[in-house]
Amino acid sequence: MVKIQHKPLTLDKFLQLPETKPAQEYINGKIRQKPMSQGKHSRIQGKLVSIIEQVGTESSIAIALPELRCTFGGRSLVPDLVVLQWNRIPREENGDIANSCLTHPDWTIEVLSPNQNYVKVTGNILHCLNYGTELGWLIDPETQSILVFFPQQQPLLLEELEDNLPVPNFLAELQLTVGDIFSWLKL
Repeated sequence: MVKIQHKPLTLDKFLQLPETKPAQEYINGKIRQKPMSQGKHSRIQGKLVSIIEQVGTESSIAIALPELRCTFGGRSLVPDLVVLQWNRIPREENGDIANSCLTHPDWTIEVLSPNQNYVKVTGNILHCLNYGTELGWLIDPETQSILVFFPQQQPLLLEELEDNLPVPNFLAELQLTVGDIFSWLKL
């Protein structure tokens, strides 16, 4: 039997592939498809985008973008929510926001979907932190808990409804609690 050697897919080749729904990510030479968003995930993601945008764009401080592909450090990730400081938003020459983001987010937020691998999502957050991201959140709607990640520090597990959530310094006026996040699931 002849064994065929497959060349690993390069990041450049991955970026030439057509986008898919749900998005695919490139990690360590492999493609991993994200799970399709479901109700709780979508609700939390949408509310966070709205609230962060309300605080961040009024003063040209930051922008919140859902499902933005960020390519840096040899990976191409699609966090559930990317927050970029105003001066770091990739722009075209005419001032429009660019389609490609070739940098790390300043704040990355992931909302765990049912059957999504906790360790792999955590790995993406840690990758972001290793390349300059200031803060990462991993929100678990099922346990109603939030893991907060800081660079070079142990994560913080927040489970009490009154727990205040740390936010990046550039959005210090944004104040949210664990209870705020999970109250959005009640209609």
